[in-house]
Amino acid sequence: MEIKVDASEIKKEKSDVVKSLVEFLKDKTNADVSADAEMVTVKGEGDAVTKKYIKVLVKKFLHQQELKESFRVIMDEENTLKVNERRLFEEQE
Repeated sequence: MEIKVDASEIKKEKSDVVKSLVEFLKDKTNADVSADAEMVTVKGEGDAVTKKYIKVLVKKFLHQQELKESFRVIMDEENTLKVNERRLFEEQE
């Protein structure tokens, strides 16, 4: 199974975050993880490479990097996850 993670939004925030995400996913899944520009690709078999599990891992990564307040993980198209910036509504006085 192959799952892609679109990290283009967090790359704007921190430049080295994609490399850190690749290392984090390699450690947790023991799968073949590669990155080109803003896309991280996870290839592997079994329970370690399900779309739901990768989504949980990306959420954990965002929490560790203290980016969970600013970003969220959504299911994009088939076998693709996208990290989107949260829309923060300003309080009106």
